[in-house]
Amino acid sequence: MGSLVSSFFQNIRFYRSLRFRIFLIVLLIGTIPAVIMRFIMVRGYENRALSQKVSEVTNQSAIVAAHLARTDYFSDTSDPVINDELTQMSNLYDGRILVINDDFLIIKDTYGKSQGRYIVSAEVISCMNGSRNMWVTDDENRYLEITVPILDETTGVVYGALVASASTDGIHDNVEVLGRRARIVEAVIAVIVLVIAYALSMTLLKPFDKVIKAVDSVKEGFDPGTESIEVPDYTETKDIMDAFHHLMSRMKEVDDSREEFVANVSHELKTPLASMKVLSDSLIQGGDSVDAATYREFMLDIAEEVDRENKIINNLMSLVKLDGNETAKVNLEPRSLSEMLKQLIKTLTPLAEKSRVELLYEEKTDVTANIDETKLSLAIMNLIENAIKYNKEDGWVRVTLDSDLQFAVITVSDSGMGIPEESINRIYDRFYRVDKSHSREIGGTGLGLSITRNAILLHRGAIKAASIVGEGTTFTVKIPIAPGEAG
Repeated sequence: MGSLVSSFFQNIRFYRSLRFRIFLIVLLIGTIPAVIMRFIMVRGYENRALSQKVSEVTNQSAIVAAHLARTDYFSDTSDPVINDELTQMSNLYDGRILVINDDFLIIKDTYGKSQGRYIVSAEVISCMNGSRNMWVTDDENRYLEITVPILDETTGVVYGALVASASTDGIHDNVEVLGRRARIVEAVIAVIVLVIAYALSMTLLKPFDKVIKAVDSVKEGFDPGTESIEVPDYTETKDIMDAFHHLMSRMKEVDDSREEFVANVSHELKTPLASMKVLSDSLIQGGDSVDAATYREFMLDIAEEVDRENKIINNLMSLVKLDGNETAKVNLEPRSLSEMLKQLIKTLTPLAEKSRVELLYEEKTDVTANIDETKLSLAIMNLIENAIKYNKEDGWVRVTLDSDLQFAVITVSDSGMGIPEESINRIYDRFYRVDKSHSREIGGTGLGLSITRNAILLHRGAIKAASIVGEGTTFTVKIPIAPGEAG
């Protein structure tokens, strides 16, 4: 049942509203103290009035009891002075007076109903045993009953007990009147608090309405980049708008990046096609006058452009496969990085010899790491291949394997042309080239480092580049190692 009620309230839109909750909180804060104050005031008055009544009736009963102890009333109940005193006291408190002897016999009843009967009650027995004043109340019948002992103060002898009943109608009537007035005040306070709660809930949330309006304006097509939207009313709304502007800036960067990527892909794919178009048109226009050597040369150029186009497409496909950080996209298995690097060195040695670059491998420790060997091999191969291609004649490329307690560290250093400082942060951007003319000469697509970075990130690793123009570049790759395999 409780879960159904909770589910019901959760599905009520206004109940989930912050404006409603502020209204409800302010209303409760304003009205609950008023209810508590009414209860305290009424209950406090009732307790004080009852205490005063008890004290007054007890004192008066004690005086009469002392008077009874000094007379021979228990032997002769016809004493007119005592009887008048008992009657006056009974009338004064709109109650009833009982005089009881030590045999628990009622020898005097101002109502005349129980006289000559015996009475046994806890209060009377306690008084007979020497206890002092006892009192009880009956809220249902609205009376107060006080029992005091009739005793000789000198000897301590108990002659009997005096039971005085007093009406509490006046106290209860006053409590009801006070309660009605307190409820009226409470209702007025509730109305005032209701108005204040509504006003506060509307006023306090106005800045958030501005935030919602600002977000809606973006949804409708407003570009926050052209005009900054500020809601400085609260620190929270300012922080929300700052975060919103940051998000919009990031979204704009993503959109710009996508547009740039599409433009670059289009450009890169059109360039080989344009070259093939020019070459094929030249052959067609030359007709039978084109000799075999020229024809062969043009066809070789067309084949190179086809290979270049195919390389761009393959790299794009690799990027699509590597785009993202989900661990499920990599098949991690414990592999020896030393064996992987030795195989890469063996594969790329012919390219290094052709480019007259010395390819060196240094292994400081053998490391086993949880890797996807295919993807990580592709990443490291791109680094080594770039180091060979963008090097100088008689230069060198050094590949080093090391490890610390947490990571395998692979460094690829070269003696090549280096990367300018202003380009170091953009080398992982798709289609970005530091030296465009040289990149085209050696067939670069501008996708290799982007593929490398994505593959390393899929391994929860990191890549860092350091370079000096004219002296060379060093790439440092860190890959988490398998537990207990640090060298």
